[in-house]
Amino acid sequence: MKNKLANDQKNKNQHEQLPFEIAYAQLEQIIMTLETEEKTLEETIELFERGESLLHHCIDLLNQAELRIKQLTGDGISDFEFNENK
Repeated sequence: MKNKLANDQKNKNQHEQLPFEIAYAQLEQIIMTLETEEKTLEETIELFERGESLLHHCIDLLNQAELRIKQLTGDGISDFEFNENK
């Protein structure tokens, strides 16, 4: 249990500074690897843990972006309507 917590913290620290696009690309690569390559159980678990950490990092970044947009637009994201007649 201690080892998993240490790995989780290590993964989190590695991803904290990654921009969304890089973290998302790494997450996609991990998913592709898990789906297409034969890995040992330990390698699979490590990839899964890293992917889980990247996923949470991406979600956090998206939530922060949504909050910033809400702050900029007032009370929330409004629907955008495109009018060709203008």
